Amino acid sequence: MSKLILVGGGSSSGKTYVINEVIKIIGEENVVHFSIDDYYKDLSNMSLEERKKQNFDHPKAFDWKYMYEQLSTLKSGKAIDKPLYDYVNHNRSKEVEHVEPKKLIIVEGIMGLVNKKVRELGDLKVFINASRERRLLRRMERDTVERGRSKESIITQYFNSVQPMYEEIIGPSQYYADLIINNDGYDNKSIDVLGAVLKAFLNDEIH
Repeated sequence: MSKLILVGGGSSSGKTYVINEVIKIIGEENVVHFSIDDYYKDLSNMSLEERKKQNFDHPKAFDWKYMYEQLSTLKSGKAIDKPLYDYVNHNRSKEVEHVEPKKLIIVEGIMGLVNKKVRELGDLKVFINASRERRLLRRMERDTVERGRSKESIITQYFNSVQPMYEEIIGPSQYYADLIINNDGYDNKSIDVLGAVLKAFLNDEIH
């Protein structure tokens, strides 16, 4: 049976970076890694303009039932065909990704620790922390390059929904974390600590 590692934290707090660094420590042959963003609800019934107006930083934007079912299946040792999210079109892609279970399943996203039912599936809960200023700068760099968005739209979305939802919902979810990683651009040993903990999971030293 696989171990499920849930990773939460604010938008652009560096969740993917931290996990990619940890995977270098423990070996990618041992890990399945994907984003909770793939479980945004299917909004095909809306126009692109309507989809752009949705609050994607609210728990209601996610298909929690589907996520729970797929994570339960994967954790039990069975493969899934996971949905994929299209950030440009603000909608679930028509493509899916076949995922085979491995010893560790790492699932990360802003809502990683928010939903109680999904949280109870987790064998380890991690929160990635970074300052508001650092998260905004990283988000602007990422979304202009990777998601083709204008700086104006990024700033508007950040102050209208991203930061308010962080303060109301995402930030408080860190109290459910077993481990908090500070990732504000400073050299620290937190990634090494997380790597050591996950190595212990791989060696069945933690049950």
